[in-house]
Amino acid sequence: MAELVVALDLPDSRKALAMAKKLRGKVDWLKVGLELFCAAGPSVIKKLKDSGFKVFLDLKFHDIPNTVAGAVRSAAAAGADMLTLHAAGGAAMLEAAAAARDKSNHRPHLLGVTVLTSISEGSYLAMTGRTPAYAVGILTGLAHLHKLDGVVCSAQEVGTVRANISRKFICLTPGIRLKDSPEDDQSRVATPSEAVAAGSDFLVVGRPITKAADPASAVGKILEDMARGEELRRRRKHG
Repeated sequence: MAELVVALDLPDSRKALAMAKKLRGKVDWLKVGLELFCAAGPSVIKKLKDSGFKVFLDLKFHDIPNTVAGAVRSAAAAGADMLTLHAAGGAAMLEAAAAARDKSNHRPHLLGVTVLTSISEGSYLAMTGRTPAYAVGILTGLAHLHKLDGVVCSAQEVGTVRANISRKFICLTPGIRLKDSPEDDQSRVATPSEAVAAGSDFLVVGRPITKAADPASAVGKILEDMARGEELRRRRKHG
């Protein structure tokens, strides 16, 4: 079953913890990204964990191998259950990160970021002469080869991942929007049901929930659409 991760892209710990309180019992996973982490630091991870949540730390590490290995160790020690680094950082960086993860007492899932969902296919073609799907395929192979636990990609590329990597390899998908939700600054978007049907394991949703008048109700609508995707995926598997 795919799981929903709510992105707490909020400016301070007080607002993040207030939002977490509204979501308690509705979701198991919360995301701490750059905005919240820079404002609140590692302590916010412990506070969310103490409230019963699993924490996805989305800082997208991308640096020399020694620096990234140290960051992975620190994130694991802080209690992060899942974290990100750029798959384009190269073999040595990915190997150092995986080694640091494996030596940690608390072992987080390590996910390689492929192509940001804010980049349109046209923009990516203009920059690189390649499609996002092509790049995702290359970066997924690199992440898998160097022992990461999965990748971050749009729903449009999940099929590329699943065609080449076993089902145990995690696909986490941002850029999730219901049909009536604004896309904001996302480009390669999908509905929850589309992403789940494609094979995503984790769906990350932020503003459609955190900016809603009733965040818990917004979560309910997304979970309902995810359930439709699960049914479609089952039908395809057995059809």
